[in-house]
Amino acid sequence: MKKFFMLIAMLIFCGMQASAGDIYVSADRGNDAADGSSNAPLLTISRALKQAREWRRLKSPEADGGIRIILDGGTYRHSAPIFVRPEDSGTVQSPTVICGANGGAKPVISGGMEVTGWKRGCDDSRLPAHVRNKVWVAEAPLLGNRIVETRQMYVDGVKARRASQFSDGVMERMKDFNAEDETITIPTPKFDLKSAKQLEMVVHQRWAIAILRVKSMTDDGNGNTVVRFHDPESRLEFAHPWPQPVIGGERGNSSFFLVNALELLDEPGEWYQDYPSGRIYYYPEDGKDMNTSHVVVPVTETILAVEGTRERTVGNIRFENVAFEHASWLRPSYEGHVTLQGGFRLIDAYKLAVPGLPEKAELENQAWIARPEAAVTVRHAHDIEFKGCTFRHIAATGLDYVTAVSNSEVSRCTFEDIGGTALQMGTFPDGGFETHVPYIPAVKQDICSDIMVKDNVIRDATNEDWGCVGIGAGYVRDVTIEGNEVSHVNYSGICVGWGWTALESGMRNNRIIGNHVHHFARQLYDAGGIYTLSNQPGSVIIGNRIDNLADAPYATNNRAFYIYFDEATDGFTVENNRCPNAEFGYNRPGPSLVVRNNGPQVKTDTGN
Repeated sequence: MKKFFMLIAMLIFCGMQASAGDIYVSADRGNDAADGSSNAPLLTISRALKQAREWRRLKSPEADGGIRIILDGGTYRHSAPIFVRPEDSGTVQSPTVICGANGGAKPVISGGMEVTGWKRGCDDSRLPAHVRNKVWVAEAPLLGNRIVETRQMYVDGVKARRASQFSDGVMERMKDFNAEDETITIPTPKFDLKSAKQLEMVVHQRWAIAILRVKSMTDDGNGNTVVRFHDPESRLEFAHPWPQPVIGGERGNSSFFLVNALELLDEPGEWYQDYPSGRIYYYPEDGKDMNTSHVVVPVTETILAVEGTRERTVGNIRFENVAFEHASWLRPSYEGHVTLQGGFRLIDAYKLAVPGLPEKAELENQAWIARPEAAVTVRHAHDIEFKGCTFRHIAATGLDYVTAVSNSEVSRCTFEDIGGTALQMGTFPDGGFETHVPYIPAVKQDICSDIMVKDNVIRDATNEDWGCVGIGAGYVRDVTIEGNEVSHVNYSGICVGWGWTALESGMRNNRIIGNHVHHFARQLYDAGGIYTLSNQPGSVIIGNRIDNLADAPYATNNRAFYIYFDEATDGFTVENNRCPNAEFGYNRPGPSLVVRNNGPQVKTDTGN
């Protein structure tokens, strides 16, 4: 009898472990014609989502207690986004969970393709002579019938550097910035670049960078070269007043470097893709045989899109123990990249001859912006969770809660090697909405709210667009950012707020608590370990630890702070934050900003 009851218990236990709502997927042994059981897994995530969708549509019993899409370890390559739609929604009692298998390697959802067929040596006369027998060459992969173009390449899990004028992290001071002629004058480069048709200039300008496609270079014979640029970025760069390069700053002129020419491929670890052939050149370190290396280029900018509408939202979807890798960012190759702040590119901007808007009498410029691309996007959704996930080798934004997202959570995730902002959320009014006008949505639910960002690790973000941030929140309310570690970013660490306005706009009750921000402002200033904008009643900044403010080598001023209350910050209580000093930055804060008991004497326990 005892054995009988043990057998019954084991059967019950096994039934609990292998729920009828489980769908198995394997990149190695799957088949989309299979039934999705553990012994006959599906091949693709999209097919698994479709099966789960059908269970819900038909009200099958498999959906009663929730549906789990269980991914074997391996790489799931996608050349187009995976879409999660309103029809995929779960319920509180029956969520949909996309997760890695227990005890296995973390599955990777990748937007990349491998580069193979490398050959050593190249006699192209554009290459510096001393590297021609060290450079390896491969044809770019084809996607459909098109050659893959890329601005990013990863060799054995490490991001390679595009061929550059200087060593990594090195820039040079410009000689002049002429807005009327739309030219920048620089010291004449030592490289002969007259045949470099894809050359770009990266410009350091206060709290942002610009990426400008070079149109022409004219040597004046006196050690100087005058550079002109293509439109639309030339018009934007020289018309917009904030931020522009500085000539004669406190710490010198603004800086630049040239990038993306075969002539500049002269150091190990650099690479270049030729246009229009697509051919890829790489100078490996330590004489590496490239045919033994794993080389990946990203082919899609968005890997996963959770897409609801205002009328029909997506809800109760959870991602656990999944990695998202290899998302692209190509737009600067087509139209340059001139930003206002935080990686938000300008689509138009100029200085007002007569200052003033009804909402802001002293405003002296106009700007219209567009949102950066992102590897994972969420729109019009609720209860969307990412737990224990990894975001790695992403060229622009990692994860973006774009608009009308509520009651959601990002916890215990790791973000590393992110080109732009690691985690972004909320409205940054774009398109036809002038960015200085306070955003008050016609539909109240359009503002992102009740989002928990907790216990995540963010490191080496902003490595493609230095002006992005670790965690960025625009117009949001009731958002909690707690217990995160944010480090090794080129601008600010945690940023909350937008609009540069003292007016009420719906931002309120935001909580920045117990985070550790360190090694920030490594390249750009006008920064803060924690940075705020505008009026946010009922908000707090409490118990954070902020240290290792970097000495950005090419900053033109010394405006970097452990906490920076930028224009019209108001409504915050700021206390018990530990940092080497409490000399914070203030830019016209409001009367309800309360700052007390901060500095080196404060003891905090952030768990990091």
